[in-house]
Amino acid sequence: MLKPKVSIIGCGNVGIRYAYSLMINGCAREITLVDYFKEKAEGEAIDLSHGAPFTPPVNVNAGTYEDIKGSDLVVVTAGKKQKQGQTRIDLLKDNVALFKTIIPEIMKYAPDAILLIASNPVDVLTYAAYKISGKTAEKVIGSGTVLDSARFRYEIAKHCSIDARSIHAYILGEHGDSELPVWSKATVGGVHIEDHCFLCDRKENCDHKAILNEIFTNVKNSAYIIIEKKGETSYGIGLALTRITEAILQNECSVLPVSVMVKDFYGINDVYLSLPSVVNSEGIRQVQRIELNDVEKTAFIKSANILKELLKEIGL
Repeated sequence: MLKPKVSIIGCGNVGIRYAYSLMINGCAREITLVDYFKEKAEGEAIDLSHGAPFTPPVNVNAGTYEDIKGSDLVVVTAGKKQKQGQTRIDLLKDNVALFKTIIPEIMKYAPDAILLIASNPVDVLTYAAYKISGKTAEKVIGSGTVLDSARFRYEIAKHCSIDARSIHAYILGEHGDSELPVWSKATVGGVHIEDHCFLCDRKENCDHKAILNEIFTNVKNSAYIIIEKKGETSYGIGLALTRITEAILQNECSVLPVSVMVKDFYGINDVYLSLPSVVNSEGIRQVQRIELNDVEKTAFIKSANILKELLKEIGL
């Protein structure tokens, strides 16, 4: 067995895009694929393995839950899709029921692994994984708004004609309709976004407040647009999961907006939401107590209440 080892539960588009990205990244030496459809997992493992001459050394294989033994990280991308006429609550209940079969198997064979949940709705299902597994909250992480924040940075970068890596900005709260942009902390090369807009040589021809609103609207609606055009989103989340994985396996202590257990933040407790958090080989080292302005604080509390109501409705 090679180390570090990552096991992926679910070989749909998200799981396989993640495996492909992870293979190219090179931070894992062994990747194990597990899926309800065993032949699908086997075929994907063979296909990926044939790229071995073009990537850093990595062993990709398919197997059962027993084969995830020794994993440092187990990533869950499996989930049921909404059926015609099915309500969101019914879908949630179905996916929680699915997790009640998946998580105990993970705990049986890889009890010491960190759990990273990507299945949607990610905040609710990460909370479910935390409850079902009995692990400490620091060891159960949701992909959260890492992708949303990347979309946010991309949209700002596109408008400003700046490298997206020089943009620092967060989408926080729910990974979903109640997410919020933290404009009060958004910077372009260390300069606050509004100050950058004031200094910009195009400011006379730019209604920056309208543009900022449009940027967030684009971020919030991007998944719907992608799904309408191609049926699913997978490349972006695959890369986002790889970034989180890299922070864990390489003990980077990187600050990422992952979905974490909220404890006494603006009076909010016992719910998973995205906050900037220090991610390392132990999982979550600490959650940053980011200061929000009044508008952002109200939106964050609203997001928390929406998720708490969902958890209540599905019996969690």
